[in-house]
Amino acid sequence: MLTYEQTLRKDDHTRRLEILVDAHGWRVVERADTTVVRDALYTDWHRVERARRAFTIEMSSLRAEGWHDAH
Repeated sequence: MLTYEQTLRKDDHTRRLEILVDAHGWRVVERADTTVVRDALYTDWHRVERARRAFTIEMSSLRAEGWHDAH
């Protein structure tokens, strides 16, 4: 089950973060275009929050560089 999704696009490039509920915790998946940059399984919600916060900061930086939210 998907609990969080954020996608940005610039030209033909995409950055995406997904947080999914897994049978063993939460899976954090980060993609750059079709490449999986990170795929981590966390059992501690605080680690999930940190991963999301770090990605939010990175997304702010990308928006400043001209990336836009995908619809």
